[in-house]
Amino acid sequence: MIKLDDEQRMILETVRRIVAREIAPGAAELDETAGFPQYAVDAFAKNGLLNCLLPAQYGGVELNMLTFSMVLEEIAKACAASALLLIAQTDGTLPILHGGSEALKEKYLRRLSGESKVLTAIAATEPSAGSDILSMRTRAARKGDKYIINGQKCFITNGSVADFFVVYAYTDISKKARGISAFVAEKSFPGLGYGKNENKMGMRGSINSELIFEDMEVPAENLIGREGDGFVNLMKTLALSRLLCASQAVGIAQGALNYAIDYARQRVQFGKPIASLAPIQFMVADMAAGVESARLLTHKAAHMFDEGEADQAGVLAAMAKFTASDTAMRVTTDAVQILGGYGYMKDYPVERMMRDAKLTQIYTGTNQIMRLVAGRELLIPRED
Repeated sequence: MIKLDDEQRMILETVRRIVAREIAPGAAELDETAGFPQYAVDAFAKNGLLNCLLPAQYGGVELNMLTFSMVLEEIAKACAASALLLIAQTDGTLPILHGGSEALKEKYLRRLSGESKVLTAIAATEPSAGSDILSMRTRAARKGDKYIINGQKCFITNGSVADFFVVYAYTDISKKARGISAFVAEKSFPGLGYGKNENKMGMRGSINSELIFEDMEVPAENLIGREGDGFVNLMKTLALSRLLCASQAVGIAQGALNYAIDYARQRVQFGKPIASLAPIQFMVADMAAGVESARLLTHKAAHMFDEGEADQAGVLAAMAKFTASDTAMRVTTDAVQILGGYGYMKDYPVERMMRDAKLTQIYTGTNQIMRLVAGRELLIPRED
């Protein structure tokens, strides 16, 4: 059981007010139009939420992981795409935080301070390199004081709207994982092009884009760390991102559960509310147990990150990710079932939540890969 302090309670109450007033009312239209939630950017930036983990030394609020996890859950209850906006922002800054020089941090992280609306992204996935990141084909070659990057990325959240992003490329493919490097690129850099924005099943209020690099020029000082540091940098970022995905999934599940409970109390069949029917009670009990279990595991992983126990936290984050996202898929599916025919209609939010939940089983590493990560860590001793 997590006991919140006064500051955490104040933050979460503020988030709930923002969600109720500025995020929830636009969620259905955002999904229908597959637009970009600029209103969410504005609301989050105004209230210091757009870059929750940004350290105070760079002008951020520097929430800990546990509090940020709870913030994401509150937002995802109403609009998963708006929660994903914050996750994308975090994904675009963590690689710099983890491995950037102080000069690079000052150059880019300062741009995110205060009420900044600067957007970021992380560009790793490619058409032939999803779970198998070592299959990436993007290449970076040093030429004087620049790197020249060629290749293509896909499914990049915030891709076409990001002001800057972190891109991963091979600088020496013969070294495999140790030949991958990370760079900070800006939308104004020569050689950067954009393909299509994806037309998705769910999370339709989040932009996912193709990025195309044709001799894209990146200043040499925008290399994060040293050549070959990219793979380790990416793994550290993904470990945290999986926790954020789990938090989002818990929020989606809780939002669907809340709606199903309210509906069951009001829907009358056979002369009484369906909430009084045993089959509905069994379903809701299982749904609630699943949500609470996923939440506790997610909170434990967040707490471990806050305590600096990164290795153990990474395993827990993988388990939290597949547990919470599988739970979200089950709970939203059951919520649709409880609403019956109405649940299948777009006039009710649970069908959107069901579509949104599906992505949480896929992004930041499919749940099959998450089970592989966790099982391997638990079963195979590490070599010193």
